[in-house]
Amino acid sequence: MTRLVLASTSPARLSLLRSGGIEPITISPGVDEEAVGARAEAMGLIGSAADLVLVLAKAKAEAVVNHPDAKNAIIIGCDSALEFDGKTLGKPHEPEIAAARWRELRGNSGTLHSGHWLIDNRNGGSMPPATGKTSSTVVHFANLTDAEIETYVATGEPLKVAGAFTIDSLGGAFITRIEGDTHTVIGLSLPTLRDLAQVLGVEYTSFWNR
Repeated sequence: MTRLVLASTSPARLSLLRSGGIEPITISPGVDEEAVGARAEAMGLIGSAADLVLVLAKAKAEAVVNHPDAKNAIIIGCDSALEFDGKTLGKPHEPEIAAARWRELRGNSGTLHSGHWLIDNRNGGSMPPATGKTSSTVVHFANLTDAEIETYVATGEPLKVAGAFTIDSLGGAFITRIEGDTHTVIGLSLPTLRDLAQVLGVEYTSFWNR
């Protein structure tokens, strides 16, 4: 059995792993996402939303490498953002921003990008093996009424999630179709995790511990 550390406190990602037979160790990475993104952009490392989420996923995974609970384990860091109309949309935080965003999204589509970064922290060392990948899925949004938008925003759910929506909770009714991996929209693609684990020489099924 291989221990998996999730460098995140996201309830959706934790629930997704659990439903897939994996009980990870969760560690909050404590990363200042805006600062990391700004620094990476200044260095010319970000040319798209797909680049940004991978940079942030890497930062989150690396932030917990020296945590005692992350020793002798595979670490996964994740980050998500919605690319819509040439803009990169993260968590809106404010109700006014979430409502305005939904007025733009309704009846349209965007691409949800989830970055994944895996670190093999089983053997220690200053430069443990690592690999990463961004998974992208096209999301089609229902044509919500103003009342639906107001009621949804009032729940608080869209304030705390990338793109101001979920597919696995209240917002699921407002997603008419997706093109790609559903897990990506939730924030962690299990097929991508399997692919990256194989790159590091880890059998995906060795994560199963539930």
